[in-house]
Amino acid sequence: MAIDVGSDGKQLLIPRPNDQGRPLPIAELDYDEGRTMKAWESLLSGQTGLSRDRAPVRTLIQDSWLRCTSGGINALQNEAPLTSDKDEIERLSRSSLELVLAARRSFHALGQLLQGTGAMLVLANEDGTLIEAAGDKRTLHDGMDIHLAVGGTWTEGVVGTNGIGTALWTGQPVFVHAAEHFCAGIKSWTCAGAPIRDPFDGKIIGVVDLSGHPDIFRPHNTALVAAAAREIEKALADQQSEERTRLLETFITSAPRYHRSDGLMIVDHHGRVVYTANLPQVIEQDLLGRPRQGRPRRLTDLRDPRGLDELVSSLPREFRSCHINPLELDGDLRGAALVFPPAPAAPALATRDGGRSGQLREAASLIVGESEAIRRAVDVACRVSQFGDLTSLLIEGETGVGKELFARLVHAGSCSGQHTPFVAMNCGAITRELFGSELFGHVGGAFTGATREGKAGVFERANGGVLSLDEIGEMPLDIQPFLLRVLEDRVVNRIGDSRERPVDVRLIASTNRDLRAEVEAGRFRRDLYYRIGAVTIQVPPLRERGEDILLLLEHFNTRLANRIGGERLTFVNEVLDALLAYAWPGNVRELRNLVEKLHLLSNGGDVTLRDLPAEIAQGGRRGVVGLPSPQRAADGTALTLEEAEGEAIRSVLAAEGGNLSRVARRLGISRPTLYRKLEQHGIRRGFV
Repeated sequence: MAIDVGSDGKQLLIPRPNDQGRPLPIAELDYDEGRTMKAWESLLSGQTGLSRDRAPVRTLIQDSWLRCTSGGINALQNEAPLTSDKDEIERLSRSSLELVLAARRSFHALGQLLQGTGAMLVLANEDGTLIEAAGDKRTLHDGMDIHLAVGGTWTEGVVGTNGIGTALWTGQPVFVHAAEHFCAGIKSWTCAGAPIRDPFDGKIIGVVDLSGHPDIFRPHNTALVAAAAREIEKALADQQSEERTRLLETFITSAPRYHRSDGLMIVDHHGRVVYTANLPQVIEQDLLGRPRQGRPRRLTDLRDPRGLDELVSSLPREFRSCHINPLELDGDLRGAALVFPPAPAAPALATRDGGRSGQLREAASLIVGESEAIRRAVDVACRVSQFGDLTSLLIEGETGVGKELFARLVHAGSCSGQHTPFVAMNCGAITRELFGSELFGHVGGAFTGATREGKAGVFERANGGVLSLDEIGEMPLDIQPFLLRVLEDRVVNRIGDSRERPVDVRLIASTNRDLRAEVEAGRFRRDLYYRIGAVTIQVPPLRERGEDILLLLEHFNTRLANRIGGERLTFVNEVLDALLAYAWPGNVRELRNLVEKLHLLSNGGDVTLRDLPAEIAQGGRRGVVGLPSPQRAADGTALTLEEAEGEAIRSVLAAEGGNLSRVARRLGISRPTLYRKLEQHGIRRGFV
């Protein structure tokens, strides 16, 4: 907290970033318009070194005034400089897009509340230039008189003491009231500004400011803008976490030559290092300066046309031949992955890796299928299993697609996978009252129905291994903060016990829900979503796997015949056609259950259409879920299924303006699936 002084002479506690709980003392002073003006006039007349009795202004203001006079600021100016060039304003908005997006929710809410109050809220970038404004319409209009509007620049170096510029200079929340402004034309305003810091490294990247005519002044205005700044910083942190997740996901799905022993560094488009693994020591020390022991480092800004070249040239010479993998999100360059050659492996390590590779192949063989969709998902799971420091993983897919098999695959590929526990829990099968006990355990007699001897929860049982939480979207909202705490602190407290028990668990969560939509609807915590979704695996539905249906049919047919000691069933061609045409809402589980039913109920060894359920026997076209289905080409001829799918994707691309994230959500498919289909149909990103 910092202490500032209000007009009533009382101390005002103001939040400050990285608060240590130690207020900074500052003398209490009453604001007096006449005395403040006399102090200003005396300063301009060259009278320096005045006593506090003759210069009754706060130290913050006095120091700022001295900076202004020594900097040659014209104290008689009436306005800030303003750029009215639309192209320049658009460039400023684009360069600060992340800040604008993070502030949008706060500005929308506060802007509505400020209507009729005589106050306006403005957002400035790190250079003090206004990029957003909201609030009372009349005040916004009056602000144009002094260029307190989008495009105006409000640093101390150009317009003297003011809430925006002084907050940028001091790095603290401040208010500047009426005559405390340095320039004469601004003394009919009051303002309170608070700096906004990048959650990545604490760098000041902007200011949020509340301004208006002097009658709106209240000591708590500074606390209001400080709270708004913290809210914007939280939104920025969420944005950065989501982008880091997407960059990791993009790298894992597009890095065919990456191996676990390789060094890896991922940077975002600002040049921020967002992920590292197995980096050579010389890079860790010389290039990054051991970021884990201090502030994270920023490298070359990739938004510059020569950004990638400069990034490579910043590396030690012996590492400049590393593989550079540009990472695109929604068609734009948003980062890069640098893969470094591995150091020579010791023989003992090679032996252990070879054993783990065997475990991985064995686990992968349990996932039956040869389609590109399932092979891609298996490949991602194998890669993810090699990232031992990623403690969480999210597996998304419809009910019945086999998400637990992928969780077991990741477990098998992890270090010492076969020797560590794998514990699975279905969140949809636990009553609300027992959730805490099942997750964290309880001591004897902790609640009605608790066992006398107590019980370990799934976290303790999975210690040292993998915990698979299926259908995590069913977890009650009030339990989610406790799960987040365990993931962050790696300790659990059994219900009724104050003792902390350390746990080392890799969490693999799975869901058939759209967790992003659940977050927006307030049914799932945003911070927990970003924590469990460091990397996401999309398991494709059976209808997207083509002739994998026939491979699975043979797999289940053989397994059932061996289990019951009977003969394998024979499926006539019409049955195979019907199975391929069916949409399989229950996915692989539905197909397995069908084969079991046919083994029990069919007469003889041949399965015909009469043996199938009516909805399968009737057949039907399979397609991508959620796609519009145009039936005819321009010349009136019938479209093939593949042509219809391509036309449907083009239609949604046009409707969504080429935004691939929205297109994927609207079509009900993952981004990797959409990218694959764009390539399959020869559709260029950004063009319909």
